[in-house]
Parts: sequence; structure tokens; C-alpha cells
Amino acid sequence: MSGTPTGTPTGPPAPLPPNGDRKVGEMAFDVAERVSLLVREEVELAKVELSEKVGNLLRGSAVGIAAGIFALLGLAMLMHSIAWAINDILGVEGSVWIGFGIEALFWFITAGIAGLVAYKAVQKGTPPTPEMAIEEAKETKATLGRKV
Repeated sequence: MSGTPTGTPTGPPAPLPPNGDRKVGEMAFDVAERVSLLVREEVELAKVELSEKVGNLLRGSAVGIAAGIFALLGLAMLMHSIAWAINDILGVEGSVWIGFGIEALFWFITAGIAGLVAYKAVQKGTPPTPEMAIEEAKETKATLGRKV
């Protein structure tokens, strides 16, 4: 007797004996076992596909956040210099807040527009789905639904 537990798949299924040598119960058990194996493999495919997509999303998000932080730091320096330039252009010496206020208003308007664009883009997006696994499941259902 081999060391393999009973009921554990050990590789490709054994070749079928000639017609008439197998009972209907054996064939039904065989079909049920193979369908069960197929379903488990498709679930595993969906898990792998989703974990791969989520991993890519997380990596992209982390790099995007870092880029956003660096851009924010650069933007702060640029905004500061623009505010001082507005004060110089207006010839304001005693009330430096005017240049900063004008620039803050500009950036709040820009942020509002960007927020609306982002909201619309998120609404159009779809959640990550295991598309290959769903397609395989549809094909399997269609194949099993056919009469031989």
C-alpha cells in the first residue's frame, strides 16, 4: 500500500476502463469528485488573482503617497514665494497677509475642482474583481450544462 491517504488526488485521474466495466455510481462519484476539484481550483485562481491585484494597488498607492508628499513640500515653497511676489507687485509692505490670502483663495478653488474630478473618476471605477476566474466559472457552467 502506498503512503498516500485515500481520497487525495495524486495527479491526473486514472484512465477510464472500457464502457460497461464501471457502474453508474462509480461514474457519478468520479464526476462529483472532478467537479469538486475544478471548483477548488477556480476558487484558488480567484484568490491568487485578487491578491495580485490588491498587491499592485498597494504598491502603487504607497509610491503615489510618497510622490504626493514631495509635491506638497515643493508646492508649499512655491506658494510662499508667489505670495511674497503678489505683495511686491501690489506694493504692499505693511500687510503681507493680502498676498497669502489671494493665493489661498486660488488654491481652495483649485482643490475644489480637483476634488470634483476625483469624485467623478472614483464613481466611474469598478472594484477589483477576479475577471479570469469569473470567465472560467462561466465556461465551466456552460460546459457542464450541455448534454453529451
